[in-house]
Formats: sequence, structure tokens, C-alpha cells
Amino acid sequence: MKRISLTQHLIEQQRLHNSIPSELRLLIEVVGRACKTISHAVGKGALGEVLGSAESENVQGEVQKKLDIISNEILLEANEWGGHLAAMASEEMESIHPIPNRYPQGEYLLLFDPLDGSSNIDVNVSIGTIFSVLKAPEGMAAPTEQDFMQAGRRQVAAGYAVYGPQTMLVLTTGNGVHCFTLDREMGAWVLTQADMQIPAETKEFSINASNMRHWFPPVTRYVDEMLEGCTGPLKKDFNMRWVASMVADVHRILSRGGIFMYPADSRDLSMPGKLRLMYEANPMAMIVEQAGGAATDGKQSILDITPHKLHQRVPVFLGSKSEVERITRYHTE
Repeated sequence: MKRISLTQHLIEQQRLHNSIPSELRLLIEVVGRACKTISHAVGKGALGEVLGSAESENVQGEVQKKLDIISNEILLEANEWGGHLAAMASEEMESIHPIPNRYPQGEYLLLFDPLDGSSNIDVNVSIGTIFSVLKAPEGMAAPTEQDFMQAGRRQVAAGYAVYGPQTMLVLTTGNGVHCFTLDREMGAWVLTQADMQIPAETKEFSINASNMRHWFPPVTRYVDEMLEGCTGPLKKDFNMRWVASMVADVHRILSRGGIFMYPADSRDLSMPGKLRLMYEANPMAMIVEQAGGAATDGKQSILDITPHKLHQRVPVFLGSKSEVERITRYHTE
């Protein structure tokens, strides 16, 4: 089998679709290198003294793990000096991170969740990194938060790395979804699956059922119907899967179908969901739509939401098209 590296793939995609200028290719390669470094730190675990809490909180009010902070620093340092970025934003930081003046300013904006699924770090369950790339607005001088307020449809690239039994990088630049596996001996990303497609129908769903008592009626109705199995209105038996690591849950859905749900609930009506629009929902929605699936907030496509703040949260329903359309219909009814 001919091995295709990440760089070769990106160059061939540019020749085919003219959608990956050299600056964007370099940016994706740098993010890929940073993910390799994070993978190495994750793989060391207790041997690298990277497990446990950092005894600090991020802007979301969540207690940070040591690896959250390490991963954030790795991504910032890797991407600062290359000249292809104007600014970065991270789920772990309150405001944006402009590129220091000593480096040239590029034309892209990078957003990332440096380590998704932090609650799984210390129990050796798959975790990952999620990233999103936007084009900086025309004529932008000094970047501000407002420059990041672009709907998900404006993303020029999105991807995630999953640090599991194998380390994988899943990527879209707007022409399908492609999966690379890290050859640890060679230190290279190798294309292992091209044009991933989510099956349209599914018999698996992914939701945190411990929140059931707080769900709104459309979600309760849908989950109840799935639990009724082949004797219920959906006429088939479903399995439930929940890893509590979005990258792992979405990667399973991308590989074999399913629906992932993180709905809003009645606990705090001022907080319309838990997942962040710009660091998690948008990049995952782009990947899922590119793979033939759907992603909504229960009312509209996630990619059509215009953000109004950096750490905005949204409900998320994504995965196999027919099931996402069903739960979205239940919301509109």
C-alpha cells in the first residue's frame, strides 16, 4: 500500500480543489506537529508527571488538569512564529491571543480546545484536541474578539486529534473528511481513510443519561422512543454509548454512525447548553456535514449560527442525518 503523508495529501487536495493555499497548508502542518507533541505527553501519563489537577480554574470556571495547561502552551508556542496566523483563541483562555509583534502577522485565525475530555485524562480513556481555522476579515489591523465572530460556514478548515490506542488526526478543508494515523516510529501522519462517510441510518445514540430528569420534552420524547426499541415507534433496538469525551464519541459516530446529543436542560436557563460553539460545536459540525451527516442546535444548522461572544455555548445534536432531522423536528413541533 502506497503511504500518503499529511503534506502530500494537502498538496494533492490543493491541485484538485484549489482550496488549500500554502499558508493554510503550513498552518495545518504546524497544528499536526503540535498534536504529535501533545500525544507524546498524554502517552507518558504518570511517568511524565503530567496527571492530576493543576489546582487552577479556566475562564469557564472548570478546574484545569495539568495536561490542559501543557496542551494549551504547546499549541500557542507551535503556532506563534510561523507567520500564517493573526491571532488564536483557546477554550482555556479568557480572551484572544494576538501574534506577538516580533513575528509576521498572517491571514488566518485559529481556535482550539487543547484537550477535550479532561475528565478522562487520569483514567486512561481517549481524549483529544479540536481545532477550527477562520480567515481573518479583509483589512483587519490589530485583531480583536469581534474578528472571530464568524458563522461556522466561514471555516476554511476544521479537525480533531484523538489520543487513543492509536493517535489519529481527522481533517476537513471543505472537500470531504480524511483520517490520518500517527506512525509513532516514523513520527509521521499517514492517510488511513479518505472520504469518510457517516451512515445515514443508525442504531446507536450517545447522551449523558444522568441528566435525564433535567431534559426538555423533545429530548425526553426522542430518547424514550429509542429505549422502546423494536416495539416502539422507531421500530428498531438502539444501543447507548457515552465516553464523555466529545472527540471519542464523534469519532465513533464518524466511523459507524450514530447520534451524539448534548442538549440544553432546565438546570440553568441562562446557559443554553454546555458545549462551546467556536471550539467544539463548529469544527465538529463542519466535519460531520462534510461526512454526509447533520449537526443542529435543535432548531437550525450549527454552522448557520452567528456567534456573539468568544465562549458562547450551544445545544448540540450531530451525527446520522435521519436521526438528527428527527430530533430537530421534535424541537420545532
